[in-house]
Amino acid sequence: MKGKDYYSKLKQRKKQIGEQQITELFLKAEEAFSSNSKVSDRCVRKARRLAMKHKIRLPKELKIRFCKHCNAYLSPSVNCRVRLSEGKVVYYCLNCKKYMRFPYTREKKKRLRLSSSEKRKDL
Repeated sequence: MKGKDYYSKLKQRKKQIGEQQITELFLKAEEAFSSNSKVSDRCVRKARRLAMKHKIRLPKELKIRFCKHCNAYLSPSVNCRVRLSEGKVVYYCLNCKKYMRFPYTREKKKRLRLSSSEKRKDL
């Protein structure tokens, strides 16, 4: 019989392969978007299903590249609008007419800390 270590290593290996496949699918979606948006949407759907299957969290850079409602690959000013409002970046999908909001207060706080520390150095 195989021990717990074997299965945990196997699971980690599958997760690593899944992460690689997800990044490849997003690259393929980006390349295919200009010629055929249906292909890029299919790549996004496959990548999301892989992430859910292997319980992989998508990085922030990839999360903002697709619509959570219709799984469409988003390209700003082509099939989505990007606006800033009240500490959030708002993406509006032109395919399904739905909104997605991502907070950016953390970045604001970081900038404030940096600027206040620079002021202290000047004194």
